[in-house]
Amino acid sequence: MRVSSIHPVILCGGGGTRLWPVSRKVSPKPFLPLVGEETLFQQAVRRVAGDDRFAPPMVVAGADHAAVITAQLGDCPGARLVIEPAARNTAPAIALAAALLPADAVMLVCPSDHHIADPDAFRAAALAAAALAREDWLVSFGIAADRPETGYGYLQRGAPLPGGFAIRRFVEKPDLARAAEYLASGDYSWNGGIFAFRAGHLLAELAAYRPEMARLIGEAVAEGAWEAARFHPAPAAFAAIAGESVDYAVMENTTRAAMVPADMGWSDIGNWAALAEALSGAADAAGNIAQGAADLIDCRNVLVRSDGPRISAVGLEDVCIIVSGSEVLVTTRQGAQAVGQLPGAVNQ
Repeated sequence: MRVSSIHPVILCGGGGTRLWPVSRKVSPKPFLPLVGEETLFQQAVRRVAGDDRFAPPMVVAGADHAAVITAQLGDCPGARLVIEPAARNTAPAIALAAALLPADAVMLVCPSDHHIADPDAFRAAALAAAALAREDWLVSFGIAADRPETGYGYLQRGAPLPGGFAIRRFVEKPDLARAAEYLASGDYSWNGGIFAFRAGHLLAELAAYRPEMARLIGEAVAEGAWEAARFHPAPAAFAAIAGESVDYAVMENTTRAAMVPADMGWSDIGNWAALAEALSGAADAAGNIAQGAADLIDCRNVLVRSDGPRISAVGLEDVCIIVSGSEVLVTTRQGAQAVGQLPGAVNQ
């Protein structure tokens, strides 16, 4: 394996509860065919497969999903799986992978549950990000913002860099008025949670800003063990880590934060409204999307997904109707963010 290759690190975490009742703990969002016939995880793997600029992927996930990951990887020579003993957010997951790679390896950190409509644009952004990472920049993908979205964090562009920009500041999820200002300024991108790091530099920055996490990661790796192509960190050391996102632990503290612009048809498929947006190419003239048996009369911008019963609706607008097994969900698109708070989603 060449250190000069880009090493994809695919993170499989989170329950995807805002896509309940289809996404459930036993079969969460990454492993479902939501956009096309392949699952989101399979799409993430395919985006870097068959291209010798990218090494085989390293997948970081919990033990509960090891079997489905192995099945969905299929014939993927060289792929490795890192089994987290406990869920501790993205900073420890990424640091685990970094500690298992050569110090000079450039790692491309990708969530397993995003949709990217333009894989060529993704790979071009990855190459630009890798070039900056080799110069010890910690690089985020700055997703091209096309609407005043209040559900994402934002990156403000700073000084130009080769292929990208320094990050002037990170902005938490704004209200609608501020989001509109950011969009109008042209200086802001969405923070899509995709990163490129030189493994050794990421670990050094983690040690500077979160020394206890870095120490425990080192211990978990030193006392862990490979079992064929699976790595098992030491459970006690890893469980002792205080979980934190890589944004809070490192990116918002470092003086070497950079971004590369990425206009690649990205969506985090974070809720049913986002899925409807990602599937908009399949909508009828009234903006309706039907997956499964459905009769819609005088409806506009309605998403229907049913794995069984026929759904019949009249006169609805901007509504999502989801049937999965014995569960039925009805929400407006605006209310879709709150689906994860429903008892059915929480109490699985």
